[in-house]
Amino acid sequence: MKILMFYHGGSKNRGCEAIVRSGIPIIQKYIPNAQISLASLDPDSDVIIPGLHKIHDVRRTYIKKYTIHWLRSAYSVKVLKNDNYTHRFENRKLLDLIPQYDVFLSIGGDNYCYGEQPWLYEVDRCIKKAGKKLVLWGASIGAEDLTASKIADLKSLDLLLVRETYSQKALESKGIANVKLCADGAFTMDKEELALPEGWQNGNTIGFNYSPLVYKRNPESVTAAKKLLQHILDTTNSTICLTPHVMISGNDDYETLLHFYDEFKKTGRVILLPNTLNAIQYKGYISRMRMFIGARTHATIAAYSYGVPTMVLGYSVKSKGIAYDIFGEEKLVLSISEISDAEKLIAKFEEMKNEELVLQSTLKTKIPQIKEMSYKAGAYLAEMVKK
Repeated sequence: MKILMFYHGGSKNRGCEAIVRSGIPIIQKYIPNAQISLASLDPDSDVIIPGLHKIHDVRRTYIKKYTIHWLRSAYSVKVLKNDNYTHRFENRKLLDLIPQYDVFLSIGGDNYCYGEQPWLYEVDRCIKKAGKKLVLWGASIGAEDLTASKIADLKSLDLLLVRETYSQKALESKGIANVKLCADGAFTMDKEELALPEGWQNGNTIGFNYSPLVYKRNPESVTAAKKLLQHILDTTNSTICLTPHVMISGNDDYETLLHFYDEFKKTGRVILLPNTLNAIQYKGYISRMRMFIGARTHATIAAYSYGVPTMVLGYSVKSKGIAYDIFGEEKLVLSISEISDAEKLIAKFEEMKNEELVLQSTLKTKIPQIKEMSYKAGAYLAEMVKK
């Protein structure tokens, strides 16, 4: 059985790395003979992931002006009123792989949350036209994201594996069949513990992650976040560990957190993790933190999965749904509009601190159940393949 994971931007996003890295053993547990390969837009970054049969470079090929392909694209747009030819040309490296594989896993996680994706719809059509199995793997999709064209695309898939209840309900409400609830595979991902940096306090280090995406959506949130860090420094004796999780040009947590570090380094109680670690190494640090505050979903999953009380900064349906499935409520999840309110941030931190032991107890009980849900994705996939 040859399986191709696609719609992967590369492992400089450690969340994307975590999806691939954790997905391989989950699949192989239920389909032992599976050969799993990866189609990547940044293949050089993915060599760190063990267990992949092949890594394919599927970076897009763009049409040059005044070529035969440019003329065909213009005809398609102006006469046929669609840009499908353009999408096929730009993604031809991926489409050329279709004959080589039996099952295709669309693994972007939240790719369907960011507007229309007409190129993806065309790729999906080509995969299905070739008679291949097509699966959405560990995704989140909000009700607000479900346009008519997106619904039509999703209905063409053989199986939709969603990672939290909110997405399951949103899809089922639109009449989309073959939806199965699991959990994000990253809950099951191993950790690697490296030496602790100077200034780390065992049992008393609080992690903090902040992303450029959050800043772009709410620029005032950076001021509120700095007030939160100052509050932690003023009211506790904890060390703060600034923790990047995505290092992509133009979307680099490390560059953003470096500004925080420069502002607070004089306190001697703020440290910044390097930007060279892989997903299991970041998880190794996060797992040893007392509490965690994070904007990146997979950084918060790393914390949850090792029982670390966690506060989530301004994200989408995935963070809300994951928290709901763990706690039965959107516990300590702040919306994008709320995180520019320093008083709310501080109040939520104090809530997390006051309920620290209760949160640890809940996570200790609930996370094993969540990990079982993660493995259900492999079982559902194996069941579909047998049909």
